[in-house]
Amino acid sequence: MKNVKVYLAILTIISGGVVLAAVPTTLNDFFLPGSQPNQSGQLETPDKCDNCHGGYNQAVEPAFNWRGSMMAQAARDPLFYACLAIANQDAPESGDLCIRCHSMAGWLEGRSIPTDGSALNLNDRQGVQCDFCHKLVKPTPLGVNPYPNDPAYTSGTYPQDQSYLAKINPIPSHSANGMYVADANNAKRGPFTDAEARHQFFYSPFHRDASLCGTCHDVSNPVYTKDALGNYLPNSFGAQAPSFDPFTMFPIERTFSEWSMSAYNSPTGIYAPQFGGNKAYVSTCQDCHMKDVTGVGCNKAGAPNRTDLPLHDMTGGNTFIPKLLSTLWPGEVNQAALDAGIQRATGMLQKAATITLTVTPQGTDYVAKVKVANETGHKLPSGYPEGRRIWINLKAYDTLGVLIYESGAYDPITAVLTHDANAKIYEIKPGISSDLAPVLGYPAGPSFHFVLNNYIYKDNRIPPRGFTNANFAIIQSPPVGYTYADGQYWDETNYLIPAATARVMATLFYQTISKEYVEFLRDENRTNTWGQTFYNLWAVNGKSAPVAMTTQSYDIKPIVDNQAPTPPTNLTATPVSSSQINLAWTASTDNLGVVGYYIFRDGLQVATSTTTSYSDKNLRASTTYSYHVTAYDGAGNVSGPSNTATATTLARKGGRTAAAMASLELAGPNPFNVVTQFRYYLAASGSVEVNVYNVSGRKVATLVEGWQSAGEHTLVWSAENLASGVYFVRLLTAQEKIVQKVTLLK
Repeated sequence: MKNVKVYLAILTIISGGVVLAAVPTTLNDFFLPGSQPNQSGQLETPDKCDNCHGGYNQAVEPAFNWRGSMMAQAARDPLFYACLAIANQDAPESGDLCIRCHSMAGWLEGRSIPTDGSALNLNDRQGVQCDFCHKLVKPTPLGVNPYPNDPAYTSGTYPQDQSYLAKINPIPSHSANGMYVADANNAKRGPFTDAEARHQFFYSPFHRDASLCGTCHDVSNPVYTKDALGNYLPNSFGAQAPSFDPFTMFPIERTFSEWSMSAYNSPTGIYAPQFGGNKAYVSTCQDCHMKDVTGVGCNKAGAPNRTDLPLHDMTGGNTFIPKLLSTLWPGEVNQAALDAGIQRATGMLQKAATITLTVTPQGTDYVAKVKVANETGHKLPSGYPEGRRIWINLKAYDTLGVLIYESGAYDPITAVLTHDANAKIYEIKPGISSDLAPVLGYPAGPSFHFVLNNYIYKDNRIPPRGFTNANFAIIQSPPVGYTYADGQYWDETNYLIPAATARVMATLFYQTISKEYVEFLRDENRTNTWGQTFYNLWAVNGKSAPVAMTTQSYDIKPIVDNQAPTPPTNLTATPVSSSQINLAWTASTDNLGVVGYYIFRDGLQVATSTTTSYSDKNLRASTTYSYHVTAYDGAGNVSGPSNTATATTLARKGGRTAAAMASLELAGPNPFNVVTQFRYYLAASGSVEVNVYNVSGRKVATLVEGWQSAGEHTLVWSAENLASGVYFVRLLTAQEKIVQKVTLLK
């Protein structure tokens, strides 16, 4: 402990013997290698990418799916800003480290200062955006070919990569901690050798390499360095870390490294068709989070139809934050895309684990055993440590359906999770060590002050297949305060339940953010209003309602159940193509558990679902449908109907359908300089309006207004009096409203 005492003495001198409100850090403390500000050119807006990669098939196109992901919303996330405020309070300028991976455009173009994110502009808020990812170069020492057995890369892209890497000093040793290398060349990199893009491109095997994802999904605090005893000690203030190896720093997130030490990281991978789309075996991050689908990657004629098209949804488990964004950033987000993203995230959570419930007699009572198996390639849960948690809810009912035992009870009104003696909550708890706490002025123990934390007090998260204690110690992610044997990717919990039990229900819940963390962000913020803003949004949007990942029941005796489930709520209907509408709703509740849902289209039952989502397919193009949902339980009791949701399928691309009353197609250039052209079709004569709106929703031009005959029409729009930017052209008839997005570049 000698080094700790020396450090404390130095820190005491710096602080004058007074506990610190903030440690005296500077930008130098958070310097990391890789591309630096103004070394990667200017990132192009995703709106430009949408012109070719969107607007044709929401089920597979990159634009719609990316816009519904948390990647696209990383710099709009109110949790990010609330956390950022506390980090900067605790360690000035530490927000620079956070902005690196939440707003690459802002960081690379020099707008991460001030480090509270207040200088970020509209394009910066596009988060992890297209042009950034498709500029990435694998960090590699000069003269070393990372893919020597790939002749297309070696003869094509490798010289360009080396040319840019020669300008980087130092070159990162790992793909981690936001130490990215983003080429200043404007060519786009991608994983296909046969792409026929209308822009310059480079073939890049790095974009199928899981280490690309590690760039921002292994996060470490560079202010701390691990000593020979395994303690994490602060470095000298105002100086760079003595080593940029992330495994010498304090671990914040280790999602990528957890995967790297799992059985998924193998040539064959793991059989998991539920994740892989067109793949039965998954081995990389992309295999699960950008699954292979069938379709084309752009809306241009002749684009190859691929069976290995990466779906740009980057889906994780966040079902809460997307609900808040349209309130915070009106006009900046696509709510339909966000709703579809919530549906995908719910589906991902429901595939992430399986549970097995067994019940055996013990004396006059029973023992219920719940086995939870991790079906992911990383710990369950993984990612940011504060507030994210998974727990087991176990209920026992008597023969009349009366609840007589519960563990892991959650109150949706107060958002309180009961920590009873048998509660099993899977989580990680970083905190402040007993040596450091006296000087920082905070108590030793678990802490939400993530930038100050230097000790792990608990980590009982379930490891993935292929886990070994030795390997996970190497990546700084061992179990803490809990034990898993080598090879174990499951956990078992026993509950003693009463003799009167007739039915047992076990449910695994996931929650994006806990009440405790939300209140911390509100109460500790002395800088700005983001903590209060986030709390207010949390309070009126379901308080980060937990998602039921999976449920199992076990009947011991016959049970009488005459109670129907509550009606489903918040039903939404989102058109994703000319033949498909996706439905999502908030789960019903039931005294003994909901078994499934009946889906009704236009008053007729068309399907059932055991989850809170459904994709209605084989529909007619340009047709409006009305939906409602009811819930049913194991006894056949049926709830009342949900709210009604309506949606209209998209027009068929490249032609009109019998059901279509109108269509609007862009015939001229997009982006355009002053003049562009549109074609539109009317199935019947009638009153028509074609207006142009800016991103604020203000009408800036009327192109057509009046009676027009049925058939094809062409119009030319001259925007010489308007400023560069994104505009929306809307065709309105008595039956249809169609919108096309265009970009004016002068």
